[in-house]
Amino acid sequence: MNGNERILAALRRQQPDRIPTFEWFIDTAVGQALTGSKALFDIVERLDIDGINIRADYAKRFDDDVHFTDEWGIKKKLTSDALPGVMGSPIPDILEQQNYRFPDPAAPGRFATVEAALARFGGDKAIVLNLRDGFSDMRDLLGYEQALMSMILEPQAFADLLDRVVDYNVELARIASERYGLKIVATTDDIANRGGLLFSPESYMELMAPRFKRVIQGYKSLGYLCVKHCDGLIDDVLDFWVECGIDCIDPVDPDAGYRMADFKQKYGNRICLKGNIDCKELLSNGTTAEVEKAVKDCIRDAGRNGGLILSSSNTIHSGVKPENYRAMLNALHAYGTYPLPD
Repeated sequence: MNGNERILAALRRQQPDRIPTFEWFIDTAVGQALTGSKALFDIVERLDIDGINIRADYAKRFDDDVHFTDEWGIKKKLTSDALPGVMGSPIPDILEQQNYRFPDPAAPGRFATVEAALARFGGDKAIVLNLRDGFSDMRDLLGYEQALMSMILEPQAFADLLDRVVDYNVELARIASERYGLKIVATTDDIANRGGLLFSPESYMELMAPRFKRVIQGYKSLGYLCVKHCDGLIDDVLDFWVECGIDCIDPVDPDAGYRMADFKQKYGNRICLKGNIDCKELLSNGTTAEVEKAVKDCIRDAGRNGGLILSSSNTIHSGVKPENYRAMLNALHAYGTYPLPD
């Protein structure tokens, strides 16, 4: 089987020839240390990673070497990691949101990276289209404080903008499906930390839950398999997400006290599990022997009968030791071939 076939099988809770792996982001310095190249496609190919996470492309206008404004009007700053920091948001007042115009989802070049990945890999690697399911767009468009306050003070305006966000993301998914035949969507909207949700469960269920259901069902109606990422403690919403039709949950966050064995027992007959090799401490500060043990434990706890995509607990960030990421991949290839060893 190739990487695309492995990941599709895992997402369908089937058993591929071996447990697949992919990451949301791989730091270029870590990748270069392991492969000799900073280019993501080279890193994915040379490390034998099964899939690649790709976002739609948006033009950037740089003010200097690190500060830029993207097509959304969001001001950002490059950081030492894959994701830039948001420095300014384009909607200063939620009550004026109707005047904001979204970028054209069908603009030329919007899917240039998707096209390049298909040209490089064909059907050998899973092309995972990274979209949103709501809150991350609201956070970026409004800023964290206004997004959270608007849920309480201006719930109708918040809902109206969130409806537009949902429509936009589903339209991106439709274009990618019709043009390129993509089959996997991942939404990487964090709404929790290790202590729980960023807002009350009641506020979530009233305002965000109906739109989450609509966006997931929009993706599903287009034929996508859906991976839902959220760090932190998600007990208040996970059952609802599963009922909405997600096919996979990531990362089963060890920092929130979650164990793969528990999730496999409770959810393994309903969704695929992705994760959860700790990138906060283990991959950053642990030994290669400790990493190998963690991989073996994860495979033992969640790999039986398929339905597992092994990965870090978030990303391969700049603090990850290259030798530890290599140890993770080596252990996966050594112990993750089906039928699994006892």
